[in-house]
Amino acid sequence: MTTTDRFSGRPVAPDAAEVLQKFRAAGGRPFHSYPVKQVRELYESGCAANGLSGDPLPSVTDFDVAEFKVRVYDPRNTAGSTPAVLFFHGGGWVMGSLSTHDGLCRRLAALTNLPVVAVDYRLAPEHPYPAAIDDSRSAIRWLFGGGKEHGLDVTSAVLVGDSAGGQLAAVLVNENAGSPDPLPVIGQVLLYPMVDLTMSSPSYDRVTDGFPLVADTIGWFADHYLPEGVDRSAPDISPAMAQVPAGLPPTYVVTVDNDPLVDEGANYAAALARAGTEVLYQHLPGYAHGLFTSAGRITRGEQTVDQVAAFIRDRTI
Repeated sequence: MTTTDRFSGRPVAPDAAEVLQKFRAAGGRPFHSYPVKQVRELYESGCAANGLSGDPLPSVTDFDVAEFKVRVYDPRNTAGSTPAVLFFHGGGWVMGSLSTHDGLCRRLAALTNLPVVAVDYRLAPEHPYPAAIDDSRSAIRWLFGGGKEHGLDVTSAVLVGDSAGGQLAAVLVNENAGSPDPLPVIGQVLLYPMVDLTMSSPSYDRVTDGFPLVADTIGWFADHYLPEGVDRSAPDISPAMAQVPAGLPPTYVVTVDNDPLVDEGANYAAALARAGTEVLYQHLPGYAHGLFTSAGRITRGEQTVDQVAAFIRDRTI
């Protein structure tokens, strides 16, 4: 039975209730109430407990790229030219790793039968802006140009990211579309993306307590990632504030209702559509931020991963 949440005033779906109740029973402290070292550890353990199980794959290999790592999940048993998925994890540019999203990346590789390349970009506050986006730019160049190292003959790519990773994916896709010599990026998937660091959407006023990620958490992430004085409306910080370039690839945007980011995600999907982009927009009432790192415990999360994989397959046939 769907219930109304006492904090947000919005529904909580039955399959999401247990995870939320456990969080509140353990004290209900949002991410930003912990020191950085501890919140990283808690995020690791939470993703391990609630995330998708690790689908077995023929090949999973880590590579060093400049100052960061990538992990290549290859589900194929034979080599050859192929599209690929470039994945950017969430965590507010402060937490998250190859481990936190390992189950999700394995599942996407298994369902699409495509190599998934996960980017372990450097984290703030040790490495503030523009480290994460610079690493992401390096990663896409490495994906298309590093065949001698990673052994993949990549013909095209779909970029996928959740939360802060959605911001990184969106920035790269926009920059690529505006490039005089664009790479063959054929799609993007933005899972509750963090695309407006001006934090001006009304949903910030609604989701303020009772969830791991609330409005103040976004501000805490931004303060750790962005040096003082940086323009938070800059295109590589807040893609939702930039003019949408022509020629963007088909885009799948997912938002969840109990999330301070819901309005900016919905607004960004609408802006892409107004600019002529093919957009699939899916809003999930009853669910909160973190659905995809809790997809091992929340049925709708796992089902939506299946839908994401179908979107990718449709782009890459």
